[in-house]
Amino acid sequence: MKKSIYSVITGTGNYIPSEIKRNEDFLSHEFYDTDGTKLSKSNQEIIDKFLEITTIAERRYVTEDLVTSDIAFFAALDAIKSANIDKEELDYIIVAHNFGDVNSNTKKSDIVPSLAARVKFKLEIENPNCIAYDLPFGCPGWLQGIIQADYFIKSGDAKKILVIGSEVLSRVSDPHDRDSMLYADGAGATILEAKESDKPIGIIAHKTRSDTYLYSQMLHMDKSYNVNEDNKNDIFLKMNGRKLYQYALEKVPQAIKDCLEKSAIHINNIKKVLIHQANGKMDDAILKRLYRLYDMVEMPKNIMPMTIEWLGNSSVATVPTLLDLILKGKMALHNIKKGDTLVFASVGAGMNINAMVYKA
Repeated sequence: MKKSIYSVITGTGNYIPSEIKRNEDFLSHEFYDTDGTKLSKSNQEIIDKFLEITTIAERRYVTEDLVTSDIAFFAALDAIKSANIDKEELDYIIVAHNFGDVNSNTKKSDIVPSLAARVKFKLEIENPNCIAYDLPFGCPGWLQGIIQADYFIKSGDAKKILVIGSEVLSRVSDPHDRDSMLYADGAGATILEAKESDKPIGIIAHKTRSDTYLYSQMLHMDKSYNVNEDNKNDIFLKMNGRKLYQYALEKVPQAIKDCLEKSAIHINNIKKVLIHQANGKMDDAILKRLYRLYDMVEMPKNIMPMTIEWLGNSSVATVPTLLDLILKGKMALHNIKKGDTLVFASVGAGMNINAMVYKA
């Protein structure tokens, strides 16, 4: 049988920041509504409701001396070591992020040169044929980077690609917006390599959609809900949480099903669903609706590993970090064995959704 080229994950890495920010740490915050009025509920009520809706109890923040490209570099080192490759053999470095390097003092976005160029510099890669570029695509950015890397590999343009998802959301979060409790910092990295095989392995199929015409404003940048002299020139990440939740429940399950159909693999054959850690309750609802599309009420136990309870929503970093933790035996009750078929999925600003079917 003729062998084909497939894109296979051969190494993973992550950087989980050291600073733990627990829900109770927000008790001293002043929360305001969208119209600038102070919320009437007590902070304890706000925090209790937040935990009930999202399942997030704590999240991680970077220390003041670090920026997004720094933690992307740390995750990259981990992935390169995991894959046991020569860094000079990398054909591409793709860094998914949304805000660039945001310094703790200025809170301004810095994206020149690109974060990928900064990571390549920090890795001390001299090879001029290692192409480094950034990918801003909302929370699905890391997975979209993997999809682009698959195209490069399948075309014969590349053999080894480093894809990183890195974000520092703590510095673009409005401390007066209760949604700020969602956001976290972190980085995850993946090495994708070209492998010959006479049967399907690695990336089997992927699917992406962008619903920008109707939904592009559900995540955007705007002023603080409590505008004062200190922050009047700053802008922060804002979200229409209710509409985003509805959008995700309506569109993400179908996008995953479309990808599964493209791969000709039934959901019964899926061992794990690795979904963007955006909101615990929302992800549960997405999974239930996915199975309902197959007229199935019962779902397999432990099919959807979650880290959001203790890592929060670190955007592009959530899925590669989750994958790395599982592969390195750091997620209780979860493992990935050779031959297992996985689904990856993400949803975020744009609005963008992507999904991928992968055979380990």
